[in-house]
Amino acid sequence: MIAVIPAAGIGQRMGSAIPKQYLQCAGASILDHAIAALLVEPRIEHVFVALQPDDGWFANSQYASHPQVVRVAGGATRAESVLNGVATALESYDKHILVAVHDAARPCLPLELLATLLDTASKYPHLGAILALPARDTIKQADAQGAIPHIRSTLDRETIWLAQTPQVFRLGDLQHALQNAIAQGLPITDEASAIEADGGQPILVPSSRQVMKVTDPEDLPLAEFYLQNLIHRT
Repeated sequence: MIAVIPAAGIGQRMGSAIPKQYLQCAGASILDHAIAALLVEPRIEHVFVALQPDDGWFANSQYASHPQVVRVAGGATRAESVLNGVATALESYDKHILVAVHDAARPCLPLELLATLLDTASKYPHLGAILALPARDTIKQADAQGAIPHIRSTLDRETIWLAQTPQVFRLGDLQHALQNAIAQGLPITDEASAIEADGGQPILVPSSRQVMKVTDPEDLPLAEFYLQNLIHRT
C-alpha cells in the first residue's frame, strides 16, 4: 500500500502568513503530523506528498529527506495534485495496489482507525473505503438564491455522513476516475466523489471527530488537544 497527501493548498481561511499545513501544532507542523500518522502503519510503503512547485517550507520538514517520502509537484486543484501523486506512484507500483489519500490538514489520525480503514479496503478493493462520521446535528439544505440564505428543506440525518480522510482505492481506479472527472469539469472535493462519478460506491467506515480538518484558527487548540492525547508516534 501507498499514500498520497495533497499539500499544495494555501489555506486562505486560516488567515496566516504561511500555508496552514506548515503551522506548528503540538511540537511539529500539521503536515508532519499527517505524514507521521501514515508512516506509523507498517503496510504503507511510501507517502507521495504533492507540493506547490515553489514551496519553500517543506525543506524544513523532518520528513524532507525521509526514504519513504516522495515529493511530487502539486496542481492547481486538489484533484490535480492527487492525480499527479497517483501518476508518479504508477511509475513504480502496479495499478491494483491500494492508495490512501489523506488531507495535509488532518493531523489527528489514530492508528487504530487507519488500520480498520485499510482492512476494509483490502477486503473490498473493487469498492474502496473512506473514513466518515455519521451526522449528529439536524441537517438543513439552504436555498442558494439571494444574499441571505434561507432553509429549503430538512434532510434525513440518518442517511448523512461527513466525509473525512484517508480515502482508499486501487491506484488505477483512482487515476481513471480523477482523469474522467477533470475532463468533464466536475466539482471534485474529495476522491470518493470522483469514484462515485465513475459509477463506484465506496464503503463508509465509521470514524471519530478526532479526525478533524484544521480549517480555521480556532481549530488549532482542539487539534493540539487531540494530538497530545494520541499514543506517541515513532
